Amino acid sequence: MQRSNTYILVFTAIMTVIIGGILSFTSQVLGPAQKKSIELDTKTQILSAVMNINKKEDVLGIYKKSIKSMVVDINGDVITKDKKGNPIVAEQVDLVKNYKMKPADREYPVYEYKNPSDTSKVEAYILPVYGAGLWNAIYGYVALESDLNTIKGVSFGHVSETPGLGARIATKEIEDRYKGKTIFDNKGDLVSVTMQKGEKKDPALFGPHQVDGMSGATLTGRGLNAMLKNYLGDYEAFIKKNQQHQ
Repeated sequence: MQRSNTYILVFTAIMTVIIGGILSFTSQVLGPAQKKSIELDTKTQILSAVMNINKKEDVLGIYKKSIKSMVVDINGDVITKDKKGNPIVAEQVDLVKNYKMKPADREYPVYEYKNPSDTSKVEAYILPVYGAGLWNAIYGYVALESDLNTIKGVSFGHVSETPGLGARIATKEIEDRYKGKTIFDNKGDLVSVTMQKGEKKDPALFGPHQVDGMSGATLTGRGLNAMLKNYLGDYEAFIKKNQQHQ
């Protein structure tokens, strides 16, 4: 049976309102759970740079006891408000949005890690990094020892890299290669840590600023190197200011 245009328009409007209402209700119901999931994932990644996280552990509880966060600018100075005067929360800084900005305009989160059994001393400074891999974004957290030179650990991730090749940056095998490496040379110049081309599987072949590469993932390795060099460079002012206080 043929329907009039008025009937079709009214029916469409009613269905739009109903579907919109259902989507709005679903968003309100699931919103808090999604927000909690994102918070848990972010804090797990941050803590993973300094410890092995068991899925059964109380990540949020450990984070609350052991992490103190702040945000600094390119000059290494702590900032508490954005350009609009709104309070800045390190955990809420959008790294993707930041990456698209000029380094001088970015907000740089810093996470101080203190052992829950002794919170009087900072054991590590955890710094977020972000960059471009072969196919899409790569990101991570670099934890520096209290000397702000020696890498205590790293936690890497990727949006979409080749399974078994570039995606290996997020494996413990690759991340462990960075432990104990240093980002400053003997002259005090920032040199970062560079992943070499190819894979030799012999730690003795690499110096204090080098790690073994990944077979078949040279371009991802280059992206990783650029990410570390660029972001550690952006944090250099903060690092050197705090090294003076050691």
